[in-house]
Amino acid sequence: MPRPTSATTLQRPDLGALAYEYLIDAPNRGFVGMEVMPIFEVPEQSADYPKIPIEALIKTKDTRRAARGTYNRGDWEFETGTYACEEHGWEEPVDDVEAALYSRYFDAEVISTEICVDAILRNHERRVATLLEANAITANVGTEWDTSATCTPRADVETAREAMRAGYGILPNAIVMSYKVFRNVLRTTELKSALQYTNPIEIGSEEAQRRILGQYFGLDVLVGSGQRDSAKKGQSYTLADLWDDEYVHLIRRSDMGGRLREPVYGRTFLWMADSPQSVMVESYREENKRSTIIRARQHVDEAVIFAGAAYKLGNITT
Repeated sequence: MPRPTSATTLQRPDLGALAYEYLIDAPNRGFVGMEVMPIFEVPEQSADYPKIPIEALIKTKDTRRAARGTYNRGDWEFETGTYACEEHGWEEPVDDVEAALYSRYFDAEVISTEICVDAILRNHERRVATLLEANAITANVGTEWDTSATCTPRADVETAREAMRAGYGILPNAIVMSYKVFRNVLRTTELKSALQYTNPIEIGSEEAQRRILGQYFGLDVLVGSGQRDSAKKGQSYTLADLWDDEYVHLIRRSDMGGRLREPVYGRTFLWMADSPQSVMVESYREENKRSTIIRARQHVDEAVIFAGAAYKLGNITT
């Protein structure tokens, strides 16, 4: 049976379809980085991009024209930002013998693809969380949200929403929180009292609870429940959350359209010439080890487009 040489790297559309399904289901797996900073496809590895200042969009303009007169014109200037995509990737070897031995239990290539894609998404999530949490705290809430009897999450969010509107003329469309904060909000007296005659929040799946909470806040609720092993190699694993439970973030996120003019928090620039998909899946042979190497990779840079499109609330958890 013909097979590629060890020097041949093959794109794997069969495994790529699996990676796509994994990406689509990422929020349910606890990864929200691609929603906080959606993909924006670019033709170059690094370049400048235009950043339209908020004043150019909301400045009051005199549109009156007198008879025989001329129309007033704009003279705004745009700013520039830069991006430089870096390559991220992970490989998993699939030994021919092991794949055959355990084929009755699982498809080794499928499992290896999931491990590779998970590594890419988990690291992207960590980079996005680090960027967002690096913002200075805009305001602290009066009562931590794990003080279920007296905290006021909805009022705190409404105050933050109005502050964003007053400060930058922007309304948020999403709120980002850790899994622990999400569970704490579900236990609050404020939320239960508001829903006691309509939707008992304790009943239903986690996805249904996110939708109900989204209606309650009037925002898309993005729950980052991803974790990582913070221990060094060779030590027993120590789980740590990727998202800090001390903060929540109100953001204006992109609708995933192809426009850079909208004032949104951030984008994930994807260099299309090298990685035309969000996550590329490839394979190649290592005959000296009788193995097929499964590789997942992407060429990206996470860039903050407009810092004013994020509002950080602190003092969320005791």
